[in-house]
Amino acid sequence: MSLTSLSTLSTLERTGPRRLTDLAAVEGVTQPSMSALVAALERTGLVERLPHPTDRRVALVASTAEGSRYIRARRAEGAASFARLIEELPADEGTALSAAIPALEHLRRLGETAIAPEASRGRALPANGPANAAPAGASVAP
Repeated sequence: MSLTSLSTLSTLERTGPRRLTDLAAVEGVTQPSMSALVAALERTGLVERLPHPTDRRVALVASTAEGSRYIRARRAEGAASFARLIEELPADEGTALSAAIPALEHLRRLGETAIAPEASRGRALPANGPANAAPAGASVAP
């Protein structure tokens, strides 16, 4: 499965059903590309299209129960792998990581709240999400 497919499935599992155009903006791809990606995920049973509750012209894309199980299993595998690597670190580096946890949690919360406003304005986030977005007025070196 491509990274964009995994990211899209993860977004749906985390945030719930979304319009295809919102998904395309959040994932930083074109609407036709997102349409093809969603069709492929539909064929595998990981997502489904649902009617919009108030606009019959619009469909929402949602993770299926199978899609949610799949993405949660992938997250658990990644966390277990990461934990095994952390166990290999010297004690002082493990302590440094533990001290960074509050800041990392704060970054995660900031990233989650940044997704919805960007998508609702129809602006695409950078390909790797809000973490790579430069603050307003900041210069970015090439």
